[in-house]
Amino acid sequence: MKIVHTSDWHLGQFFYARSRAAEHQAFFQWLKALVIDQGVEAIIVAGDIFDTATPASYARELLNQFIVSLQETGCQLYLLAGNHDSVATLNESRELVACLNTHIITGPTEQADSPIFPLTDRQGNVAAILCAIPYLRPRDIQLSQAGLSGREKQQDLLHAITGYYHDIFQQARDYSQQHQFDERPIIVTGHLTALGVSKSDSVRDIYIGSLEAFPASAFPPADYIALGHIHRPQNVSGDKPIRYSGSPIPLSFDELGSSKSITLITLTTGEPLQWQTVDIPCFQPMRGLKGTLNELADQLAALEPPTNGQKIWLDIEIHHEEYLSDLQQRVEKMTAGLAVEILLLRRKRIQSPLALSTKVKETLSELTPEEVFRRRLAQEPLDDDQYQILLQRFREVSAQLDEAQG
Repeated sequence: MKIVHTSDWHLGQFFYARSRAAEHQAFFQWLKALVIDQGVEAIIVAGDIFDTATPASYARELLNQFIVSLQETGCQLYLLAGNHDSVATLNESRELVACLNTHIITGPTEQADSPIFPLTDRQGNVAAILCAIPYLRPRDIQLSQAGLSGREKQQDLLHAITGYYHDIFQQARDYSQQHQFDERPIIVTGHLTALGVSKSDSVRDIYIGSLEAFPASAFPPADYIALGHIHRPQNVSGDKPIRYSGSPIPLSFDELGSSKSITLITLTTGEPLQWQTVDIPCFQPMRGLKGTLNELADQLAALEPPTNGQKIWLDIEIHHEEYLSDLQQRVEKMTAGLAVEILLLRRKRIQSPLALSTKVKETLSELTPEEVFRRRLAQEPLDDDQYQILLQRFREVSAQLDEAQG
């Protein structure tokens, strides 16, 4: 039996006011083709189906169309709620899509159904046991206690989550023994931050103020732990097979350094569980460019235009020493006629070695108050707008002091 582990679809996301609908549609087409080509019999989506708790109607339509399109393949679909998802929104269609080989799991208190699912192949044979655990909200698993310190609240939440995971894992073991499935692997899901992972700008921290990350050692000894919430595909350090599949498309520019993928799990009778990654094609070209205006010109010239008529989405960071009031116009002129679209234009002030060496030889008496203030501002990570606002404020305060002294 083959199973796909994916997560963090974030349907309905707008990226700097640009819709991702076309990318998600292309991903669903690719995923269905993979299901057919590889004979995949189950897909596990470990949280963050939608980008917001109130997804747009087109985002819901995309999901519904994908669920319907999977029916001809016979593939089962398991959708778990993430911290971005609304329990109420997902539960609206839970009973309806259950008739379409799709299971929606939102939380331990919203439904009385067991989180234990036998994963069956096309012949109806049970190949694995799934512990379907979504994002766990503290109120779902933790009783409020008065008088606890911050450290005690953190430990209490850690114990509550650990206890829930081990309780569900034990239920899976009991189910296996009861039905004589002792040799079947157990797969556990989750949507949280585990210790030792690499985040990206688009990841919203969860359990803020209580529990920043969940220790890998606290997970139960499952055969595979399928996680969501972290958008970069990666393994969690430790002796257990704990893995983030990552998001299918880049959700921020800083995710461009690694390829996107799904994890393909293979179950063979009498053999240990095996998994491998399958790279997802890039559906929307994106690039991050950094440097001076001259360096930017060279980088733009080296860009190859997409063959399908798309435009490359750009994040541009300009490095410069002086304030450039016409930076936007300069960059737009440089990109005119190119198959690019600027989504983000940032400025980063730098100091030349000459300015630094000159400053070492200067004494405070040789500088005006404004020059001292400028030097101090240069040490801060300010963009030009912030720089000019603070400088103008300094001049206003200086003028007021001069008037008072005069």
